[in-house]
Amino acid sequence: MKSHLICRIAVLIAPVLFVFALPSACAEVLKIMLNDTIQPVTAEYIARAIDEAHRRNDQALLIEINTPGGLVESTREIIEKITASPVPVILYVTPGGSRAASAGFFILESADIAAMAPGTNTGAAHPVTLGGGNVDEVMKQKMENDAAALMRSVAARRGRNVEVAESTVRQSKSFTEQEALTQHLIDYVASNEDDLFRQIESKSFKRFNGQEVTLKLAGQPVLPFGMTLKEQILDHLMDPNIAFIVLAIGALALYAEFNHPGAVVPGTVGIVFILVAVFALNLLPTRFAALVLILGAFALFAAEAKFASHGVLTVGGIALITLGGLLLVDSPLPEMRVHLLTALGVSIPLGGITAFLMTLAVRARRNKVVTGVEGMVGEAAVAQTALLPRGKVFVHGELWDAVSSSNLAAGESVVVRRVDGLVLYVDPWAVAHPAPATAVL
Repeated sequence: MKSHLICRIAVLIAPVLFVFALPSACAEVLKIMLNDTIQPVTAEYIARAIDEAHRRNDQALLIEINTPGGLVESTREIIEKITASPVPVILYVTPGGSRAASAGFFILESADIAAMAPGTNTGAAHPVTLGGGNVDEVMKQKMENDAAALMRSVAARRGRNVEVAESTVRQSKSFTEQEALTQHLIDYVASNEDDLFRQIESKSFKRFNGQEVTLKLAGQPVLPFGMTLKEQILDHLMDPNIAFIVLAIGALALYAEFNHPGAVVPGTVGIVFILVAVFALNLLPTRFAALVLILGAFALFAAEAKFASHGVLTVGGIALITLGGLLLVDSPLPEMRVHLLTALGVSIPLGGITAFLMTLAVRARRNKVVTGVEGMVGEAAVAQTALLPRGKVFVHGELWDAVSSSNLAAGESVVVRRVDGLVLYVDPWAVAHPAPATAVL
């Protein structure tokens, strides 16, 4: 009886035990794709992916990478996360034609397993100063030695060729996938994910903490892990060209609000766009002095509307915005700078629009008032009664009390000269518009 009860209980709890055991028995490979420069959003994305892979008890995290490089601080954060990851991290440079240059090479060397696809390259990890300005030799040596020490530390713990890895920092050397494999900078050359997993199958490797690990990934499901909406927005904003365009749109909207006070919508849009752009630029190596050039451009646009310079001030404003855009982000990587075409594409239309808006505003202030009581000054009216000199006149579809400078009969035309309360002061039409003199021979 007791054995029968035990059997029944075992039958009931067996499915529950199977469900709980399923994640560990069918662990997947979590995959993310990096096709951008290395910056703070990239570091956040990789850190979140590592945490997710650990939470899901996945066998490994696969990072497919294609990058020209990026920021040193973000690179260090990523290396720290990868080396401390409880889940093995596989770095795979793919597809063909891709690269893991500069910061990408540091990250590639920090991975548990480093692999490249045919037709890819890596290396060129020499640190470059922001802005490309002149830096004294001592500072250059400090930067180079610091980067070289980081490379030696990472490569040595991963069991890779320390001397050759350091040469990418000291001598800016680059390597094809076969050269990197031959010189033991990477572990595999694979044409695709399946090929990579087959090569990794049942081959042990040493993790950063010295632990020997073996992975069996062939045939395992690969789960893509994308960016959150916040990360996607920030990733796009981290493109200096996008950040510059957003900043320009915000400045233009705010400029329109100043020219049309009370419109509300342009002002709201302008503040939102400017704050978003400043937030993104704060994460980039930004020269905020370049913002002074952009503000100076708007000052020139305003001056163009006030002083007739025949376009000279507008051209100066366009030149300042273009220069400000080009200098806005201080990075040695072309992918992390505002492009010339972007700067011109923003500055020329922006210069034309702002100058046009300011011209309309100035003309509106200079034009004669055409509404209300003041709008009647200079208008023609008709005497409805005799003006002796007081009487009634008809103007703008209304009857007004009027005082004439001379006596007039009813029906005569007059011109409004002044408005005093509800009384119009008028002159005879002939006095205001004398007939031209006729020459007599």
